[in-house]
Amino acid sequence: MFSFSSHGSFSKTEAALKRMAKGDIFDALDQYAREGVAALANATPIDSGLTAASWDYEITRSGRSYSIIWTNSNTVDDLPIAIMLQYGHGTGTGGYVQGQDYINPAMKPIFDQIAAKVWKAVTSA
Repeated sequence: MFSFSSHGSFSKTEAALKRMAKGDIFDALDQYAREGVAALANATPIDSGLTAASWDYEITRSGRSYSIIWTNSNTVDDLPIAIMLQYGHGTGTGGYVQGQDYINPAMKPIFDQIAAKVWKAVTSA
């Protein structure tokens, strides 16, 4: 058998849970999404500059879950140039161009900021 008793008020806990349920914890997503676009644009290897200038984002919500999706619209023959730069690609003459990991290092500080903000919101509730 298990029993639980408490003295005092749960008003701070209840208020924090209500704020989290309303989605206040996600208010800064647009700011982080824009920072991610800037970080990706600055880190993208530059030839013409078109790929660096083609970063954008979408914020989606599914139930209680929010997502930031970073996109890059620059393609050649329907091939996404940002992905080809990241992972490498074959050439039309049988050669291979090695990829360069520029996305992960650019985004790590953004992900760290988001994690720190969420952790602070949860632990200060």
